[in-house]
Formats: sequence, C-alpha cells, structure tokens
Amino acid sequence: MRKLTYYVGATLDGFIAAPDGGFDFFDTCLTEDFVPYLIDAYTEALPTPARAALGVADAPNTRFDTVLMGRTTYGAGLPSGLTSPYAHLRQIVLSRSLTTSPDPAVEVTAEDPVALVRKLKQEDGLGIWLCGGADLAGQLLPEIDELIVKQYPIVAGAGIPLFRADFSPRTFRLTDSRVFEGGNLVLTYTKAAA
Repeated sequence: MRKLTYYVGATLDGFIAAPDGGFDFFDTCLTEDFVPYLIDAYTEALPTPARAALGVADAPNTRFDTVLMGRTTYGAGLPSGLTSPYAHLRQIVLSRSLTTSPDPAVEVTAEDPVALVRKLKQEDGLGIWLCGGADLAGQLLPEIDELIVKQYPIVAGAGIPLFRADFSPRTFRLTDSRVFEGGNLVLTYTKAAA
C-alpha cells in the first residue's frame, strides 16, 4: 500500500510560512551542503522549472508520483503563470473554492481529503507527497504515514503552523535525522503503531 508523506520546511517554532503565506525567509539558511542533499534526495519535490534549471528535469521519480496541495499552496505560483508546478507528478489540488483547473495537468477536487487519500493509497504506484498547507495537513493527520521536516534554524514567532487542527495528539517515531553545517536538520518520523 502506498504511503502519505508530509514533506515540508519549518522553523524551530513550527511555522511553515509567514502570516501572509510567504516562505522566502527560509532562503537565508540554504547552505552549500544542504541544497545538494535536497536536490538529490527529494528531486520529485522540486518544482518543474527548478528541476530544469538544476539539470535534473529527466531524473526519474523514485519516492513520489503524486502530490497533494491545498488551494493556497497551489495558488502561490499562479501570479507568475506557474499553473502546473509539478508536471513530473500527478497533481491534485483539494479546494472548495477553486472549481476548475487552470491547467489540464492539474486535477482539482472538492472531495473529502481523507476519502481521497484512502483511495489513492489503494492504487499502485510510488508514494503520495502532501505538499501543504496547514489546513489540509490538519485534515489529513490521521492518514499521514511519514513526516519529513526540513527544520531551519530560524524562530519566526508567528505564522502558518505545521498543522492546523483540533487537539488530538498523535505519536510519531524518529526514524532518521541529518544535520547540516548551517544548523539545518532533516528529520524523518514514521507514524507509531496504534
């Protein structure tokens, strides 16, 4: 069965973006050892234009073949004309407000996120990447099998949290950790057995 992985960048205090949704402040922590690791280990999570610019456009998908995004996450690229941000993946946007897709390569659905993920997990293929955002991650928390956090050595003080959900503690087990020169961490957690 396929697994759902929430692969996301976060501050030390657990924010994935500024209060206005911006995340360019993470760029200040991109070190010479961190960036090549991300390019190599998480190639599928690079937007299609970045893959081309970095010379990995033809790299095969080895980890994910599907990406799930909320409306706000998907909308971040629209002002610059990026309507198919991950053309190398099956792209699904979960939204109640966006009713039609601006790009034929992007599926838009108002389907219940949990029901959709349960169906996707039954299909053949590679993993499913939950790209964001906090509301969608909160709704899908019961279905998240793996949490990979790129933790940046920044304290934001406020912003969009990793999850926006009701209080419902869930236990994850640390299965891998990598430390980089500038203080960046990549922490991999697996959902603990019930």
